[in-house]
Amino acid sequence: MLGVFPASGGLGGSIVSHLLRIVPADQRSRLAFISRHPDRLDDARKQGAVVRQADYDDHASLETAFEGVEVLCLISYASIQNDHRFNSHKRAIEAARRQGVKHIVYSSLGFAGRPESTESVTQVMAAHLRTEQYLREVQAQDSSFSYTIVREGIYSESTPIYTAFFTLSNPSTPIRIPHDGSGPGVTWVKRDELGEATALVLQSIFFRRTDEYKNRLLLLTGEKEWTLKETVELLGSVTGRTDLRIEEVSVDEYAEQVKGALVYGGQDYAKKWATAWEGIRRGETAVVTPTLREILGREPEPFEVTIRQLAKDAQAQK
Repeated sequence: MLGVFPASGGLGGSIVSHLLRIVPADQRSRLAFISRHPDRLDDARKQGAVVRQADYDDHASLETAFEGVEVLCLISYASIQNDHRFNSHKRAIEAARRQGVKHIVYSSLGFAGRPESTESVTQVMAAHLRTEQYLREVQAQDSSFSYTIVREGIYSESTPIYTAFFTLSNPSTPIRIPHDGSGPGVTWVKRDELGEATALVLQSIFFRRTDEYKNRLLLLTGEKEWTLKETVELLGSVTGRTDLRIEEVSVDEYAEQVKGALVYGGQDYAKKWATAWEGIRRGETAVVTPTLREILGREPEPFEVTIRQLAKDAQAQK
């Protein structure tokens, strides 16, 4: 079976949707979608897929979640606490291997620069890099196991995170972040196209039995690098705020500004999260690769098209 875990979040839901589209109906019983909210996958069940319940934080549930799964798409645990995040990944990988999983496609993140890079200054990338390295170590010790690491590019839909929680429905200026807006920038990419590409990779590995992606790292990016200044100018254009601008502030000022918004386990991670802007400053998100275009077989949707549609949707919901 081909498994996806967790299967009902933003990226997971996209991967599920595209797998259901590209996998023939008579083969969908070979799909296992695993989520802590299995009720959200009722439509997938009706279309013939197997739906199971499991949760990263429910260790016992992991011990049976992957039974019969040969290829597993492991989507990263949502946490800004690095040790807990990595240990959650490791625990799931170990449980999957005990149940017979032979290949893991891991959804990493598009920081760290070029695909061959194994370093990042950012807090957000730390657990991803540890997980990537752990998969390499497991494969080196067990030749019957293989992996594919997919560094999913920075979502176009995630611009609020990098613009001090700017909202398209209620735009305000200035955008106060610990960055002056100059390059290097970000190769923004539509989340649903990342989900589609990941689904196509999974289809190739499981149904077509190709080795094209075996023990490889794929960096999926948009086709153009946008500086944060250019990004904010576009946000201003689509919201009618032509006065929209960036005001560079210190990390301490930023942390005070978003106080309470990045708390995990009683600890405020705002300053650690701010390392993302240092990663951008060093070019970690500026690399453009042709990989997404090659997998999709078409040009990815331009950032400005995605943002304009998001702005229309935001206005329609007001």
